[in-house]
Amino acid sequence: MTTSKTYTVNFPVPAHIAMIMDGNGRWARERGLERAAGHVEGVNTVRRVTEAASQLGIKYLTLYAFSTENWNRPREEVNILMHLIVTAIERETPDLIKNNVRLSVIGDYSRVPADTMTRLNQCVADTAHCTGLNLILAISYSSRWEIVEASRRLAVLAVEGKITPESIDADILEKQLATTGIPDPDILIRTGGDMRVSNFLLWQIAYTELFVTQTYWPDFDGDQLVDIIKQFNTRQRRFGLTGEQAEALNNTSSRPSS
Repeated sequence: MTTSKTYTVNFPVPAHIAMIMDGNGRWARERGLERAAGHVEGVNTVRRVTEAASQLGIKYLTLYAFSTENWNRPREEVNILMHLIVTAIERETPDLIKNNVRLSVIGDYSRVPADTMTRLNQCVADTAHCTGLNLILAISYSSRWEIVEASRRLAVLAVEGKITPESIDADILEKQLATTGIPDPDILIRTGGDMRVSNFLLWQIAYTELFVTQTYWPDFDGDQLVDIIKQFNTRQRRFGLTGEQAEALNNTSSRPSS
């Protein structure tokens, strides 16, 4: 996780940025390369963006690395992606530790090969002591899966008599999500130009600011990340209030729960 560029800014940065890393295949196809070449270059982008986010002081960076729907891709491509993900994380773990980056993984682990999961868990354990950027990889993840699983756990708690149906509210449900303890994203960035959120953090992005860039993921870099944060700082986040109410709350450094 080492580049020659250093990122510092003199404006506020968000606490949590989530990213849909799209466009690897199209990047490769436009260059006459196999899709795998786009995924390989995409891993290099993960390194650049993680380092930039760490330097900028962002506390949480969530990357959509592999969705539950991605299991439906050709087996060869799935195998390549799994290999790339775990190999890259293992290779980068020493630098993650050096840069005080803590790694975590969210997703449906039951579908991930056992060897891959064991290796990922080791990287998570190796960085558990780090206190800087929290790098969260969504692997075999989808928001519908997450919400269904949370609902099942709530049903079990209700059957066991630990909660009642009437007691279930947003706070109780959020405690059963894969992202419990993690603040909702301030920004969601999608590279590659498609205007959809692709089953990613549907609960968590209720009041997240959305940014879609035409840039394919392999070409995305820290400079573009800084530009998006600048744009974010020009937006007024109202959380259902009027503009005047939101401005008044901003002036008192408070806001309603999202």
